Amino acid sequence: VQLQASGGGLVQAGGSLRLSCAASGRTLSSFGMGWFRQAPGKEREFVASIDWSGGMKNHADSVKGRVTIPRDNAKNTAYLQMNTLKPEDTAVYYCAADSRRCDYIMEAHNMDYWGKGTQVTVSS
Repeated sequence: VQLQASGGGLVQAGGSLRLSCAASGRTLSSFGMGWFRQAPGKEREFVASIDWSGGMKNHADSVKGRVTIPRDNAKNTAYLQMNTLKPEDTAVYYCAADSRRCDYIMEAHNMDYWGKGTQVTVSS
């Protein structure tokens, strides 16, 4: 499966962004989906994840209450809706697919496919 993340940009603190992850080559319902981010000089970290059906989700403590992770299997697209953005949310955001589609607890080293990142910059 090929993944294409989009929707990043420059936003002021307190603003919102919705990132999209479009899949091609295989149906998205075959995968659990995760979002990760990497800030300059830091390791890639988990943001949020969702199982194949959308019934089970997980969020990092740093974003809990500020992000949702919907998915639309009919459109072969997963999303990361981010609200009340903070400067510390600035990072390159990556979507990734997990072939163990019932998984919703995810770690970067367990993901099977990665999209290219999209830059999110939050100004103070």
